[in-house]
Amino acid sequence: MNMNSPRWNPYLVGALIGVLSLITFSMADKPIGMSTGIAQASGACAMPVIGAEGVAANTYWAKKAVPAWDYGSLFVLGSFFGALASALVSGSFKLESVPEIWRERFGSSVGKRLLAAFLGGVVILFGARLADGCTSGHGISGSLQLAVSSWTFFLVMFASGIVTAFLLFRRLKA
Repeated sequence: MNMNSPRWNPYLVGALIGVLSLITFSMADKPIGMSTGIAQASGACAMPVIGAEGVAANTYWAKKAVPAWDYGSLFVLGSFFGALASALVSGSFKLESVPEIWRERFGSSVGKRLLAAFLGGVVILFGARLADGCTSGHGISGSLQLAVSSWTFFLVMFASGIVTAFLLFRRLKA
């Protein structure tokens, strides 16, 4: 595996994620997942505004997401810094407010792109909390455990992703 390449072999990466899942289950007794750590971070950001009691009383954060420095929040930070390190090592890191594929389809408005990204994040986090797990939680950890809810989530996620990509990025006739 060439660590300097921006794209790695998907079969090798899949196997490595499986090994990571086994290590995570055996060492932390937790599945791989992001949504709880991100919900904890949002609760921590809300604390200065609504207070610790307000966060604890909120049904969104009360569902396993009271802010804490634990496995979930450390996994989110580790994923961010791991992705950053990978992008820096491969030389593919670049700051851009409007990606080229977005610019070609929707224009170069930074505000429009940020609004779409924010709303997409809200929808996906809401869905992850509603489904009691995110794409990594269900798609990796749950499917490894052969959970019917995770396989259902995984199939619906892929189908809705294909439909969304088709609707947003299909080629327009000139």
